[in-house]
Amino acid sequence: MKHLDWNTLSGQGRAEALVRPAQSVSGETRVAVAQTIAAVRKGGDAALIELTRRLDRCELESLRVSENEFAAAERSLSSELKDAIAEARERIERFHRACAPQAIRVETAPGVVCERLLRPIARVGLYVPAGGAPLPSTALMLGVPASIAGCHEVVLCTPPRADGGCDETVLFVARLCGIRTVLKLGGAQAIAAMAYGSESVPRCDKVFGPGNAWVTEAKVQVAGDPDGPAIDMPAGPSEVLIIADANADPVFVAADLLAQAEHGADSQAILVSPSVDLIDAVTVCVDRLCQRLPRAGIAKRSLAHGCLIKVESLQQAINVSNAYAPEHLIIHTLQPRDLLDSVISAGSIFLGAWSPESVGDYCSGTNHVLPTYGAARSWSGLSVASFQKQITVQGLSAAGLRAIGPCAMTIARAEQLEAHALAIGLRLDALENAA
Repeated sequence: MKHLDWNTLSGQGRAEALVRPAQSVSGETRVAVAQTIAAVRKGGDAALIELTRRLDRCELESLRVSENEFAAAERSLSSELKDAIAEARERIERFHRACAPQAIRVETAPGVVCERLLRPIARVGLYVPAGGAPLPSTALMLGVPASIAGCHEVVLCTPPRADGGCDETVLFVARLCGIRTVLKLGGAQAIAAMAYGSESVPRCDKVFGPGNAWVTEAKVQVAGDPDGPAIDMPAGPSEVLIIADANADPVFVAADLLAQAEHGADSQAILVSPSVDLIDAVTVCVDRLCQRLPRAGIAKRSLAHGCLIKVESLQQAINVSNAYAPEHLIIHTLQPRDLLDSVISAGSIFLGAWSPESVGDYCSGTNHVLPTYGAARSWSGLSVASFQKQITVQGLSAAGLRAIGPCAMTIARAEQLEAHALAIGLRLDALENAA
C-alpha cells in the first residue's frame, strides 16, 4: 500500500491519490456483450442453453430450478447455516420495513388534497453472481426488499455449476424469500434474458444485482435501450475508506482493510489517519494477517493500489472521505458519532471499534448493495423504495380551484402556455357563472 501525506500533495497529487482502479471495458467486451444480448433476443431458450454450454461448460435440459432441487438444497444444508440465514433475514426485514416509504395525504390549501401512492414494480429480475464464490447474502439483500415492496413476480438468475446444479444456499434463500422462479443462468446472457424474456424467463421491468464486467456492461446496454428495463444503480469494484485515530486498534483496522481487499484484485482499501504511529502499526498488521488468508494473492493485488494517507486532523480525514465518496466508510475513532454530521457522501457507514464492515455485508440489517466508484455522491443504496413506484395524486374541490387557480394561470402565462391557463380559466368562469 502507498504511504502518502495529504498535506504535502499538490491538488493533482490529491486527485491521483483517490483515483480508483481503472474500470476498463474493452471494445471487444462491448461487442461480445451486444452479440450475446442479440442472440438471446433472437433465439430465446435455445440460445441461452447454448451459451450456458459454451461459457459455463454446463449441459442443461431445463433452465428453471425444479421443486425437487429446492427441496434437495434445503436438506443438504446444516441446521446451523439455515438458522444463521433465517436470523440474518429477520434483521434485514426489520430494518427495511422500518425504512419503507409510506403513503401520504396532505391538504396543501383548503380544498386541495395531494397524495402519494406506492405501487410495486410488477416484475423484477435479481442477479446473484457465483464467480469466485456463491453469494447467498446478495440473494437476501435483493429478495427481502422485493418481498416487502410487494412485487408481483420476482425472477432470480444465478450461474449453474458444471454439474448443472446451483448453489444450495442461494436456492434456500430464494425459497425463504418466497421466490419460486429461479433460473440457472449467469453472465450477460442472464441479464439479457431478464431484460427481454424467453420461453422460460419472464421479461422484467427492472434488473438488480452485482456482477463482473460482462454483467455490468450488459446492464448498461439493456438500460440504454428504450425497449429495455431499468437497472438498480451504477456498479463497480467494491471499496472501503477507514478513518481512524490514535486510539484505534491496528489489528482491527488491518482486518477491515483485508476484508475489503479479498473481494477482488480491483477492490480498493484506503486508511486515512492523523496518527503516523497507527499507520505504521497497521502496515505491519496487514502483512501479518494477510498470510493467514486463503485469498491472500487476491488481497495483495488489491492492496497494491490501496493507500495509507496521513492527515492533520479528523476533520481533514472527513474532507478526504467526502471527496472520495466511498461505498463503505468505517469511522474507527474514540467518538465516531461526533463526525457523523460532517459526512456528506458514503454508501454505508460503520461507527466505532465494534462495527466491522463485514456485519453490514451479512446480517446487521442494512443493505449491502451500494453505490460504488464515486456514485455515492448522488446515489443511495438499495432499499424497499428501489422496488416501488411513487405515484402522486391531486384532487381539488371547487373552492380549492378558486383558491389556487389564479396562481397557476399567472405562471402558465409567464411560460407562454395559454392553453394551460385556459384549462383553468374556463373552469373558474363556469364556477363564477354558476354562482
